[in-house]
Amino acid sequence: MSHNGPSSILVFDVNETLLDITTLEPLFDRVFDDPAILREWFAQLVLYSQTMTLSGLYTPFGELGVGALRMLASIHGKTLVDSDIDELKERMNAMPAHADVVPALAQLRDAGFRLVTLTNSASAASPTPLECAGIAEFFERSFSVDAVQKFKPAPEVYRLVAEKLHVELSDICLIACHVWDTIGAQAAGCRGALITRPHNAVLPAARVPIPDLIAPDLSDLADQIIKRWQTQTTR
Repeated sequence: MSHNGPSSILVFDVNETLLDITTLEPLFDRVFDDPAILREWFAQLVLYSQTMTLSGLYTPFGELGVGALRMLASIHGKTLVDSDIDELKERMNAMPAHADVVPALAQLRDAGFRLVTLTNSASAASPTPLECAGIAEFFERSFSVDAVQKFKPAPEVYRLVAEKLHVELSDICLIACHVWDTIGAQAAGCRGALITRPHNAVLPAARVPIPDLIAPDLSDLADQIIKRWQTQTTR
């Protein structure tokens, strides 16, 4: 990695990085007759969350998700009913972990890393999405942007984690499958590791930070992190 010394704290994005958002596809297939509209919805959700932050405004991520669904229904000439909104909320709270998540988290925990999460989603009552997915036990703490009322990739979000854990930003490696998240983390002073899950890739453009590590899945990334950490601590 580009900084001196190993990153002992791994901060994980949640939605799509750890939890599988494709389980929302049946809703979009039924409402829009096209499961691929899920990707359009998610892109609009991210776009408008960032728009709210740049505009100095804040609405919880879940509420923006409902609004984005209503907006797309209007754009595509579809009619939503209350049960569609209820289904979206239920599916968002019950997304399973990707198959590579549990073994990779266990590997990283056993190697001595501190694991936490950082999500755009609001803090939730138990059972949380992480609890429902069976992975909450791996994490020391779970952080939400609610605390600063700004969405990623605002620098205040990454600073929040460092401040609450009493560490430097350079001690943190942000792990996500969204390059806009790794860009934000690296610009704030963290390291960034990108998982290139389907529909996600590096952005090759001038002055765009390249992630410190890149892997096709979390298992491969865990191997890279451990190898890099062991190399640096044995020098």
